[in-house]
Amino acid sequence: MDDCRSILVDGIETLNLSLDEDKIEKMLAFINLIEKWNKAYNLTAIKNKPEMVRLHLLDSLTVLPYIKGHRIIDIGTGAGLPGIPLAICLPQLAFTLLDSNAKKTRFVQQAVLELKLSNIQIVNSRVEDFKPEQRYELVLTRAFAELAEIMKLTRHLLAENGMLLAMKGHCTDTEFEQYKDQATIIPVHVPHVEAERNLICIGLNNEHING
Repeated sequence: MDDCRSILVDGIETLNLSLDEDKIEKMLAFINLIEKWNKAYNLTAIKNKPEMVRLHLLDSLTVLPYIKGHRIIDIGTGAGLPGIPLAICLPQLAFTLLDSNAKKTRFVQQAVLELKLSNIQIVNSRVEDFKPEQRYELVLTRAFAELAEIMKLTRHLLAENGMLLAMKGHCTDTEFEQYKDQATIIPVHVPHVEAERNLICIGLNNEHING
C-alpha cells in the first residue's frame, strides 16, 4: 500500500491541494474496498491498485477546485466516482450519488457505511426518472454521452443558476459548438496520467461559470 500512498500524496501536492491525513486514509481505504468488491461486483476494469489511485482518485480530485454550491449530484457514479473522493474532501457539502446499476449502488452504500460518510445520499435510478424534492446547484458526471444528450437528461436536476460539470477526454468542436455561449472548456492534468482530460462547464448563466 506504500506505493498507493506515495502516488496519492505526490498527486495531491501536484494538484496544489491540502488534504489532512484522515482524508488520505479514507481514500486509500476506499480503494481497498473497490479491490475487495471488484471480483464479485465488476466495479471497474482496473485491477491494479496503483492504477486505481491514478485513474480513480487523482482523476476525481482534479475536479475539486471547480466544485460550487452546497448540493451536488454525481450522475452515473458507478463505484462512487468521483462522488466519494469529493465527499471525503468536502464533508460540509451534500452529495447525491446516482446510478441505475443496483449492484454498484449496493457497493457504494457499503462504502459509505464503512467510511462513515454522513454527507452522501445514494439513489438507484435512471437519471431521467429521478425527480428530487430540491434541485442541485451542481450536476457532475463523467461524460457518458455527447453534451447535448447529457444536458437533455440532466436539465431537470439543475437549480436556477446551476451548473453542469462534465468530465471528458477529448471534446469535439461540433459537440461544443451549440454551447459555446454558455460553456467553458477547462483542460486539466491528472498527475501520473498521460491521457487528455477536460472539464466542460455549462452554466445556466455565464456569471455562474466564471464566478
